[in-house]
Amino acid sequence: MTIDKNNPLEQQNNPDRDGSSGSNVEASTRRRKKPRRDGKGSNTKANNPTTATSRKNKTLSSGKDADQALATQAANPDLESGDAADDAAAIAEGGIKAVGNQRIIPFMKIEKPMALLSLLMVIGSIIAIAVNGLNLGLDFTGGVSADVRYDQPVEQVEVVQALADNGFDDAVVQYLGTREELLVRLPPQSDSVDGLNASLNKALSLPNNDVEISNVNIIGSQVGNEIYLNSVMSLVLALVCMLGYVALRFQFKLALGAVLSLFHDAIVTIGVFALFGFPFDLTVLAAVLALVGYSINDTIVVYDRIRENFRRVRGITPRQTIDLSLTETLRRTIMTISTVLLVVLAMLFLGGDGLFWFSVALFIGLLAGTYSSTYIASSIPLHMGLSRDDFIVKVKPEFEEEIVTFNDPKMFE
Repeated sequence: MTIDKNNPLEQQNNPDRDGSSGSNVEASTRRRKKPRRDGKGSNTKANNPTTATSRKNKTLSSGKDADQALATQAANPDLESGDAADDAAAIAEGGIKAVGNQRIIPFMKIEKPMALLSLLMVIGSIIAIAVNGLNLGLDFTGGVSADVRYDQPVEQVEVVQALADNGFDDAVVQYLGTREELLVRLPPQSDSVDGLNASLNKALSLPNNDVEISNVNIIGSQVGNEIYLNSVMSLVLALVCMLGYVALRFQFKLALGAVLSLFHDAIVTIGVFALFGFPFDLTVLAAVLALVGYSINDTIVVYDRIRENFRRVRGITPRQTIDLSLTETLRRTIMTISTVLLVVLAMLFLGGDGLFWFSVALFIGLLAGTYSSTYIASSIPLHMGLSRDDFIVKVKPEFEEEIVTFNDPKMFE
């Protein structure tokens, strides 16, 4: 009987043991209708002093979180009590807040240091361009280009060394499809076309490998300056078109942030080339224009999620909405930049001299573009007052329904 008293569940499972039906009824009435807190059907933790201590600590910490929540709500009366509690929980977890099942990374928490870093990079790039200038290639400064064909495959380094030995310094040699056909570009020369042909034939002659030179072109400085101005105009036109597209597709505040981030990417890439004296030719310019297209694509993805969350999620601040949008697009951004960087690195190390500086420009621009899409393109609209009202459709006054009130006392008689 002692065992039966100490184990009421056993009594319940064996009702005929004591022959009493009342104990069976009593056991059934005391049956637990809700699952236990630990989910394992055991209350052994309830009598554990260690568990009791941890519960006490949790109670104290929850009290501190409640105080922080009250302080947050007092500072921001527009927030609801639930938001204040979520903010307090976010502070306790290191600034990470949850909206539903989505964890938010506080990107905008360090927006001011990042804005200062961006400003310093832009100013430094402008100073480098103004002081050092760009090491413009033959496409911009003019020079000589010639198509060269050998009977047997030849190395680029061998051709450049042969030209340097004969007084043609700073030569650029590129393959034209095969290793027998090359494009040779030289700085401006004082010789005429006939004298230049003879000098190049002598300089490019290699042992046991006959050479044939065709299509020698002399590019003047005037043509180079025209190409330079057209390149600058193409970059400006691309930025203006991006501004119009984003303003029409999304909102002007977002459009301004997108254009400033694109300008940041382009000027930082060009500034690095000016700072270190890297050669700047048409291939590098093509990389800058390709970078503008890539960066605006990444920015558009973030903007689309920002617009969607402003319409879908309510009860959170605009800063938290942007953090949520950046968190949701983080995985896509990482996968995109990783795959593109793999291709760029492959061109950088395996593409040869013709794609080397193109790959360098893309590599610098990709890093700057990923950073600017997160902090510049999203931070500037936030400081311009971006809110949910910018994305919802408002009913015009002429389409609002008129409310008519009858005050005739005889209606109710």
